Amino acid sequence: MSPDWDTRDSTEPRMHRIHAYPAKFPAFLAERGIQYARDAGVRVRTVGDLFCGCGTVAHEARRMGLNFWGCDINPVATLIARTKSADLRSSELMRSVARIERLTTNAASDIDFAPSARERLQRWFRPEQFGDLCRLLNAIRRSTRKDSPLQQALLCVFSSILKPCSQWQQRAIKPTLSVAKIPPGVLPTFVRQAEALALAIDEAGDLSDRPLPAIHLGSALTVDPPKGGVDLLVSSPPYVTSYEYADLHQLSSLFLGYADDYRVLRQGSIGSTQHDFRLRKGVGRLNGTATRVVFSLYEHDKRAAQSIANYFVDMQQIAVRARRIVRPGGIAMFVIGNTQYHGVDIDNAGHLTEAMLQAGFKRVRALKRTISNKAATPYRTPTGRFSRTRTANHIYSHEYVLMAHR
Repeated sequence: MSPDWDTRDSTEPRMHRIHAYPAKFPAFLAERGIQYARDAGVRVRTVGDLFCGCGTVAHEARRMGLNFWGCDINPVATLIARTKSADLRSSELMRSVARIERLTTNAASDIDFAPSARERLQRWFRPEQFGDLCRLLNAIRRSTRKDSPLQQALLCVFSSILKPCSQWQQRAIKPTLSVAKIPPGVLPTFVRQAEALALAIDEAGDLSDRPLPAIHLGSALTVDPPKGGVDLLVSSPPYVTSYEYADLHQLSSLFLGYADDYRVLRQGSIGSTQHDFRLRKGVGRLNGTATRVVFSLYEHDKRAAQSIANYFVDMQQIAVRARRIVRPGGIAMFVIGNTQYHGVDIDNAGHLTEAMLQAGFKRVRALKRTISNKAATPYRTPTGRFSRTRTANHIYSHEYVLMAHR
C-alpha cells in the first residue's frame, strides 16, 4: 500500500473536465509516474500511452515539457485528446462561437446520414433537438477550416453536449433511454461548454514552446510504434467486461461520421465482449494466472470465460509490445484493477505482472492504491452485474500501479 498514490495534492486542471469520459485516468498519477521514473534514475524525455483515451497523460506530459506519443482505437477519445493538447487561443475560440451562433439561424436542419445512423440517432433525440444539433454541426463545419485544431476543438465541444441534449439517462454508465428527460436547449448548452473550454485554455497558459503530442488513431496492438521508443510508458488498460466504449460514445461517433453503425467500432477493442474467441484453440496461449482464472469461471459462465480469455491473450501481447516500445533502462507503468465475476476473482494485475515478466522486463514493482473518487459503479450483484447498491462485493476499492523495469 502506498498512500502517496491515493489522492492528488492540488486541484485537477480544468482541461481534464472539458468532456465526460468513462473511467477517466487521474491526472496526478501521470505526474507521480514521471517522478517515480526520475527517482529510479530514468532520464524522462518521451512519455507514451498505449491506451491514451481522452489524453490525460498527453496533456500532463506537455505541461511538463516532455515529448509524448500515444494511441487509442476510439475516434471520439482521440478527438478529445487532440483538443486537450492543441495550441488554441480562448479569444479565437469565442469569436468562432459567436460566428457559429449567427450562422446557426439559417443553417440546414438535417445532415446526409446513412439510414442506419439516422435511425439510431433519432431514437435518442427529440425531433427539435435533432434539428437544432444538425444546424449547429453544419454551422461549425461551414465556419471553420476542415480538420484544423479550431474545428476539432469545436467538434469536441459539440460532442460533449450530445448526451445532455439527448434522452440518454443522466449519469447512466450504460446506454439507457429516458423518455421523461427534458433536455436543455442545444445552442445555450454549446456556448456554456465552449466557455468552459476557453477557461481551461486560459488556465493552462501558453504551451506553444513545448512539444506537441503525437496522438494516433489505432489499436495498441497494431499501430506503428514511436521511432526510438519511449523512456516511460504510462497507461491504464480497459477493464475486462467493463465498458464497451463504442457503445458509450455512439452518439458522437454517428453524429460526427466516424461510423454509420457504431458497432463496427467495437472491432479490435481490447476488453470487448464482442470478440469471437475459441477457447479450445486459444487456451495454449494463456499464461498461468490466466489459465487459473478462465477455468475457474468456465463452469459458471462459458461465454464470459471466453471473453476474459481473449482479453488476457490481448494483454499478454500488450506486454510484449510495451517491452519493444520502452527503451532499455526505461519503465512501463500500468494502472490496473482487479474485479470479481460469479464469485471468481479476476486477477488482472497478477496476470499482467506475469505477462510483463514473461515479455522480458527485469522486474515489476506493484503499488496498491485506494480509489477514492472513481465514478465507475463500485459493486456487483451475486450474478456479476454492475450495481450502485452497496453489497458485500465491493469490486473497485483498490487498484494497482505496476512498474515494469526494462
